[in-house]
Amino acid sequence: MAKAYWVATYRSINDPAALAEYGKLAGPALQAAGGRFVARGLPAVAYEAGVNERVVLIEFDSAQQAIAAHDGPAYQEALKALGSGAERDVRIVEGL
Repeated sequence: MAKAYWVATYRSINDPAALAEYGKLAGPALQAAGGRFVARGLPAVAYEAGVNERVVLIEFDSAQQAIAAHDGPAYQEALKALGSGAERDVRIVEGL
């Protein structure tokens, strides 16, 4: 079974306090669901149509595990805390 990667890019951060609260809840929730943070922060460089905003990359053992982490109650609580605090693009992609 292929590993899977959760890729979150932030198009804008509207409420840094809401993002901080989200982070307090989301990190532990995703780790408890089997996620391993690979990268988190601003890009070293953004090419093409890339946006110089926050990126988060999390590895999971499978796409099903990543989807279950996202849809689980602990992460859903984190999303409630985030509210409209950030506009993000979140994708789960299987590894090769």
